[in-house]
Amino acid sequence: MKSVSVALKSHLALEVTTLATCWKVTLKIPRPSDGKQVFGFTDHAADLVVDSVTYVASTGYTASAIQTSGALNVDNLEVDGGLDSEAITETDILAGLWDFADIEIFQVNYADLTQGTMKLRKGNLGEVRTGRGTFVAELRGMMQKLQQATGYLVLPGCNADLGDARCGVNLSLFTNTTSVTSVVSNSFFVASALASQPNGWYNGGKLTWLTGNNAGLSMEVKSFSTASAEFVLTIPMPFEVQAGASFSVYAGCDKSLATCVSKFNNVVNFRGFPHLPGINALASGKG
Repeated sequence: MKSVSVALKSHLALEVTTLATCWKVTLKIPRPSDGKQVFGFTDHAADLVVDSVTYVASTGYTASAIQTSGALNVDNLEVDGGLDSEAITETDILAGLWDFADIEIFQVNYADLTQGTMKLRKGNLGEVRTGRGTFVAELRGMMQKLQQATGYLVLPGCNADLGDARCGVNLSLFTNTTSVTSVVSNSFFVASALASQPNGWYNGGKLTWLTGNNAGLSMEVKSFSTASAEFVLTIPMPFEVQAGASFSVYAGCDKSLATCVSKFNNVVNFRGFPHLPGINALASGKG
């Protein structure tokens, strides 16, 4: 049962209502360009201010029907809207800034905001896709968290992320900054200054653009070849990679014990179980 004020409940009982839907988005991290973290949008014809948050009407959107069930399934709906240069930009979406953002959807009486709100849904953003000047965002209900694995799996390889608190590696010691020498495609380019690094040194590492069309965006390195310092990225960058664009990149880790010892000298923090018996040994029944 939804909890609403007496005044709003009375308004909902009228034959004609003045309702507007609002959705509040809270990014996991502030947007680098301006530090903004909370965004508000509404389907009303004018901006609304609710609890000190401005819900902007200029970025129009259309929401699908909300699907709900009593079987602990994940509630979901989709929101279609237009990309706006100040609110939702293609660059921010492609950079992953909107991934897993917290969402609150509610309705208000735009003619009398003092009546309070009626909460409709709360959850997180799922998949966000972009099109020709538009975006489609999937909103996932709170049951989504029950569909995800929690904790750490017991595996031969390390389950920590390179450089995190559990790993302890100082990434600054394994990071290099340089610029692009030549470009083959948006996922394949050369950085001659790094030709002295061992073959595969950056495989699985993270590359972050500092200048150029993709400044501020990051991508995982698929492979690095010493022969001509060639980088191949896992996914092509969304914007054209330019010769002369600078970037920083840190070494990759394949999560193996051998790499932890020889490359990072960090075996004391290795989080894997490399000596686990394989499935064949377990199935054999031998001690």
